[in-house]
Amino acid sequence: MFGVQVLLLVMNTEHMQVPKGLQTKVTTVGVNQKKVGLQLIGLPKTVYTDSSLLCHIGSDQQECIPCLSQDYPNPERNQCVPKAVTFLSFEDPLGMALACTALCLSVSTFIVLGIFLKHRESAIVKANNKTLSYILLISILLCFFCSFFFIGRPNTISCILQQITFALVFTLAISTVLAKTITVILAFRVMKPGRTMRRIFLLGIYKAVIPVCVLIQLILSGVWLGTSPPYIDTDVHSEHAHVIILCNKGSVTAFYSVLAYLGTLALGSFTVAFLVRNLPDTFNEAKFLTFSMLVFCSVWVTFIPVYQSTKGKAMVAVEVFSILASSAGLLGCIFFPKCYVILLRPDKNSLRCLKNKI
Repeated sequence: MFGVQVLLLVMNTEHMQVPKGLQTKVTTVGVNQKKVGLQLIGLPKTVYTDSSLLCHIGSDQQECIPCLSQDYPNPERNQCVPKAVTFLSFEDPLGMALACTALCLSVSTFIVLGIFLKHRESAIVKANNKTLSYILLISILLCFFCSFFFIGRPNTISCILQQITFALVFTLAISTVLAKTITVILAFRVMKPGRTMRRIFLLGIYKAVIPVCVLIQLILSGVWLGTSPPYIDTDVHSEHAHVIILCNKGSVTAFYSVLAYLGTLALGSFTVAFLVRNLPDTFNEAKFLTFSMLVFCSVWVTFIPVYQSTKGKAMVAVEVFSILASSAGLLGCIFFPKCYVILLRPDKNSLRCLKNKI
């Protein structure tokens, strides 16, 4: 009619039949598309309806051979090419950014710890239980360090260490916050008459909170390792030309049980700190503890849906980011205000100033 006839066909690969007299070439729009096609009459036919199929010019689709899951066809569709192995490495821009962030935050924690050690006899450090402050700073430092287990080529040891270390050090940090919150209550109550509260405070029973909480997490981690421990896995579907090496959680139930336990501790710390936030300023670390737990809970509540919706290296990056963000929240909310007073407002860091606020 016009010299060149153009026929637009939408074909389904499950019921596709083309007359032999009208074998034509199909132009595919996109990758992994099941419905395609602009046909030009009179050209040789090559059907490309799946990115994993290896076909030959002039052949029917039934003659196409699927490549292995670790391979993918080259642009000419005449050879299966091995997929490149990839993972969240330190050379990767995203991995490098996360590693540098973790390193900077670790150095900041070291500096804060040094400030507290140098001014350990100052009023503000003593008033907020310097022993628990040291434990919390060390646990935050370990939280930053554990993020390095998630970056680099995974192996059996790193897959186990990254989850177990994450669970234990965060339990140590949150249980220390809970112990500091209990200390605020006991420090206020001990000023009132009553032998029982004074005896509890002097014996340091509140310090039992940390080992008990860590022991429970240790039992959960032991059950996790004993039933379905983390292991190395590969993801061949997230990226067309890459095989992603990552750590499989093993038991998803155990992983979310660990997160639920951490969330319970954080929620308990937040609740207690919120209830005692209006105590006298001398012992009122509760305001900072409340805000730090609010940041911590916000990060990990946001983590769950984002983690579920990502694949491949992005899953690892999301978990590392959550570790760094929640740890930074603890460091910034609890210790930066104290460092401000110690370094820039020494007039407020005196016993006389504290007594005037009681």
